[in-house]
Amino acid sequence: MTEIIEIRDPTNDSWIEMRGKLWPHLDSLEHQTEMESLLVKPARFMAFLALSTEGKAIGFAETTLRMDHVNGCESWPVAFLEGVYVIPEFRRIGVAKRLLEAVECWGQSNGCTELASDAEIDNIVSHQMHNSLGFQETERVIYFKKILKNL
Repeated sequence: MTEIIEIRDPTNDSWIEMRGKLWPHLDSLEHQTEMESLLVKPARFMAFLALSTEGKAIGFAETTLRMDHVNGCESWPVAFLEGVYVIPEFRRIGVAKRLLEAVECWGQSNGCTELASDAEIDNIVSHQMHNSLGFQETERVIYFKKILKNL
């Protein structure tokens, strides 16, 4: 049985390593710095670590409390699944589901009635995971930006 624990140690190597797999554009130091900045507001951020029966870290999820508008949601605040990752050999056995249950409980304990998430538009595997965990797609968006010249 997978154990799910809360984690708040930004120096935890397993957490940093798995974040690196999910968000490879950041190096270890950048992950640690980001984790530290998120943990400064403990009432608005929570991370969960999934442990195998042997105590090995096999997955994680991070969630925040969003106080602003969240696309597709009608309530406020909204629990937002910022990221979830499960080591490939432990996928499709319910680890992500257990992590999501912990995220849902955290959100409910913070007064949330909705849980939201997002995924890159071409990340079909993530879309499938979200659908299998009970999420409903609300919209598709592509963001644009333009650099303004200094006056």
